[in-house]
Amino acid sequence: MWEVVAAPGRLSELLDWVLGAAAPGAAVYRSADDRVVVVDPGGGDPGAPPPGLAARDPHAWDFTPVPRPADRG
Repeated sequence: MWEVVAAPGRLSELLDWVLGAAAPGAAVYRSADDRVVVVDPGGGDPGAPPPGLAARDPHAWDFTPVPRPADRG
């Protein structure tokens, strides 16, 4: 998972960049407080956005899928 906060007034530009930089299979989400989150099952992240688009450096976390009880053999 990768997450970044847009610089004031730059959410639209940040989203355009993320949509072009994220892997094709990644899901992209936005929040009401101008955060953008990318969830990529392949573990990738878009990297650092161009200068001025983000309010701070992005954060990234690696997650491992946890099977639901019904899926456990």
